[in-house]
Amino acid sequence: MDIFEKDFSGAMVSPHEPGYDQLISAIFDDMKLAYELNTGYHTPEEVRAYLSRITGKEIDPSTTLLPPFYVDYGKHIQIGKGCWIQQGCTFFGRCGITIGDNVFIAPKVNLITINHDPNPDNRSTTYGKPIIIEDKVWIGINATILPGVRIGYGAIVGANSVVTHDVPPLTVVGGNPARFIKKIEIKK
Repeated sequence: MDIFEKDFSGAMVSPHEPGYDQLISAIFDDMKLAYELNTGYHTPEEVRAYLSRITGKEIDPSTTLLPPFYVDYGKHIQIGKGCWIQQGCTFFGRCGITIGDNVFIAPKVNLITINHDPNPDNRSTTYGKPIIIEDKVWIGINATILPGVRIGYGAIVGANSVVTHDVPPLTVVGGNPARFIKKIEIKK
């Protein structure tokens, strides 16, 4: 498998292996697009066009991103319809970020799919796991979602939370590390 497939699979990727320079080059290409997006005013249509170039996928007109936006590698990021992504969010999407429909992401939210080897002699080596955010999730300001987390349908992540484990559907979590706060009752 090539370096991109290896990286996406969650395997350890070292800066000393063949193809690593291609991965870094692709990351800098997406960071350049994000920099262009973040400098000056752009219409909502122009913002979606930049985001489509970063992700390599058409972004639905019902989705809104408010710059600035920070990204390492965008080609493994999928964003659904009707999403609202506020200013200052950081998406490290090398191992895949899937965002469902009608997801609200507050300012300064970090979605991080990559981690470093805990061995100090191999610290520059990275590996990761995907993040999945199901439909109608609300992520509060300055929350961080770590590698391998799935946030279930309709869940709420409180402000300043650090989410290290899966969040069940229709629950509220908060804190560092995020813990269960309550179940969301749907009244009919």
